[in-house]
Amino acid sequence: MKKLVQAATAVVAAMIWSSHVAAQTTDSTARRQQRMLDSLVIVIKSLQDRIDSLGRARPDSAAATQPSAAPQAPVRSGSGYMNIGFVTLADAGWSSEPDVGSLQVGDHDPAVRGFTLPNAEVTLDGAVDPYFRGFSNIVLKLDSNGETGVELEEAYLLTTSLPWNLQIKAGQFFAEFGRQNPQHPHSWAFVDQPLALNRMFGPDGLRSQGARISWLLPTNWYAEAMLGVFNSAGGTAFSFRSDESSEIHGGVSEERGVKSGGDLLLVPRIATSMDLTATQVLLLGASAAFGPNNSGPNAKTQVYGADAYWKWKSATAHQGFPFVSSQSEVLFRRYDAAERQSAENPGVTLPSERLRDSGAYSELLWGIKPRWVAGIRGDYAAGDDASFDAVLRADRYRMSPNVTWYPTEFSKLRLQYNYDHRSGIGRDHSLWFQFEFLLGAHAAHKF
Repeated sequence: MKKLVQAATAVVAAMIWSSHVAAQTTDSTARRQQRMLDSLVIVIKSLQDRIDSLGRARPDSAAATQPSAAPQAPVRSGSGYMNIGFVTLADAGWSSEPDVGSLQVGDHDPAVRGFTLPNAEVTLDGAVDPYFRGFSNIVLKLDSNGETGVELEEAYLLTTSLPWNLQIKAGQFFAEFGRQNPQHPHSWAFVDQPLALNRMFGPDGLRSQGARISWLLPTNWYAEAMLGVFNSAGGTAFSFRSDESSEIHGGVSEERGVKSGGDLLLVPRIATSMDLTATQVLLLGASAAFGPNNSGPNAKTQVYGADAYWKWKSATAHQGFPFVSSQSEVLFRRYDAAERQSAENPGVTLPSERLRDSGAYSELLWGIKPRWVAGIRGDYAAGDDASFDAVLRADRYRMSPNVTWYPTEFSKLRLQYNYDHRSGIGRDHSLWFQFEFLLGAHAAHKF
C-alpha cells in the first residue's frame, strides 16, 4: 500500500511538472499549481496516516454494525493533521410517565415529552507527532428546561510507537469497562442507556481523569489486558467518591480526599476474540472497578462485569448485510456503606451494611438488508433490601424493540418502543423517535 501511495505521488507530481513546462510561466499559473500540489500533499498525508494506524489495529476493529462515515480531508494543525466532526442526536416522543426524567435516567436519554436534544458532539482527532495521537469530544446538550449544557466529555492522548505491544492512554476518557460504557451515544444501537449501566455508573457512565496501559498479548488470537487508574471523585465516578452517591447509601456523604494510592479508582479489563467459523466471530471480556466511596472514611466499592458479543454475517453479504449480532453484559456491585447519618432523617443513624446491586442487558440486532436494522433489548436492575428506602435501588426491568434506517452513512432514523416496569411504582409505555446527522469526519468505533 505504501508503494502504491508513493507511485501515485510520483505520477501526479510528473503531471504537474509537465503542465508547468507546457504552460506560460506566469505568477498566477505558479500559484494555481502550488495550490494543487498542497491539496495533493494533504490527501496523501491523510491516506498515509490511515495506513500507519492499521499497524496497531485490533482484530476486533473491523467495520462496525452501523455504516461509518466516509473519510474526509484533514485540516492542517501544528505539526499534524486534524479531523473535525460534528454529530447531533435529536429525540421526539411521548411517555405515559409525565416525569420522563424519573423513567429515563441516562444523561443522553429522552428528557421530556415532546422534543429533546440530548447530544451534540464536536470531535477532534489527529496525529500529534510520530509518537502520539490526540482525541477530544466536546458535548453540548439541552436539559428538560431547554438550558444548554457544555462538557468536555473526553480529551486524551494515545501512544503509537511503544515497544512490546504496549499502549498508553492518558487524559479524561471513558473507562474501558465492558462494551457500551466506552461508547458515545451516537454509536448505541438503542435510543437510551441500559438500566444496568445507569445503576452502576450513573447518568454519565464511568469516566474520569487518569491513565490506562494496555498490553496486546503475543498469542495467535486477539487477547488484550488493560489497567486504568483514575481519580475517584466527581459525578462521573457515581459508585465511588461522587457527590451524588448519597442516592446509593441513603446517608450524608463524607468529604474524603486522596491520602494514598488506595483512594484512586482502578479499572482492570481483559478481552479476547475468536473466529468460530468463516462467518461468525465471538468476543468475550471481563472487567472490574475498585475504589473508595464517601459513605465513610474507609468505605470501599467493588463493581464486576462480564460481556459477550457475537456476530454472524452472510458469506455473500452486500454492504455488510444481512447480519445477526448479539451483545450482552452482566454487572454486579458490592457497596460497603459505613455507619452514617441519614440524609432524609438527620437524627437517625444508619448502620454499616453491605449493599448489593446487580443488573444485565441483552440485545439482538438483525441487519435485514442494506441500511435497515431491527433490534430488541431486554434489561433489568435490582438491589437487595437495605436499612433505608431508595427509589434509585428499586427493582425494574425494560423491554425495547426498535427499527433503524440509515438513509446514508451520514444520517439515521430510529423508532423505539419501551415497556418499563418499576417495582412499587407501576408500568409505563413510551415511544421515541430519534434522528442523527454527521458533518465532517468521525473516527471509526470498535467492532
